[in-house]
Amino acid sequence: MKALVAVKRVVDYNVKVRAKSDGSGVDISNVKMSMNPFDEIAVEEAVRLKEAGLVDEVIVVSAGSAACQDTLRNGLAIGADRAILIETDVDLQPLAVAKLLKAVCDREQPQLAILGKQAIDDDANQVGQMLASLAGWGQATFASKLVVGDGSVTVTREVDGGLETLALSLPAVVTTDLRLNSPRYVTLPNIMKAKKKLLETLTPDALGVDVAPRLRVLKVVEPAGRKAGEMVKDVATLIDKLKTEAKVI
Repeated sequence: MKALVAVKRVVDYNVKVRAKSDGSGVDISNVKMSMNPFDEIAVEEAVRLKEAGLVDEVIVVSAGSAACQDTLRNGLAIGADRAILIETDVDLQPLAVAKLLKAVCDREQPQLAILGKQAIDDDANQVGQMLASLAGWGQATFASKLVVGDGSVTVTREVDGGLETLALSLPAVVTTDLRLNSPRYVTLPNIMKAKKKLLETLTPDALGVDVAPRLRVLKVVEPAGRKAGEMVKDVATLIDKLKTEAKVI
């Protein structure tokens, strides 16, 4: 069985992002970039399935600039077998990414596609669902446990009321939540081995996909700063402020 994992290059989660002065977007100049944390969980899960003998090959896929090669090499260092970069300078939106992944799935014929549930830069939470719809595959989102069987996959997913278990026929799309696993530490020997693994570069045109943006960002602004806290002398004063200022009572 072949597993395909989508990964995205994003601003590292430890970096405090700033909006550009003209409001056109987020300033990513000279900031640390990393693999999206949810995608790292997805790669780890696919590699674990391979180590358990349930998956024969793990392919990591990314779409974006040439700098995404570093993200793919990280996926290869975790344990993926090969990588595909769909290189473009267009600012890709969720639907365009889903169409690109669908084209790669048509080309590679994986039985399981694993994606992070969302990217921490736009928090869209759309690509996995769109890919499943475009491909006509079953889907299970927010997975906290994944069990692969003979021609099927059982997924325990987190919902508002607790946990829900779904059984899907393969091929299928699964998106990962935080509690699915803890990604391994990438060792230096594996980083060196990753440099020798195959990284193929494609273009949207070669896949026959139009990635022109369909949405336009009007303005990006930072959230308003929080006011400093205030000490009150007694409970009665606190209740009064909750009523008149916070308006929560």
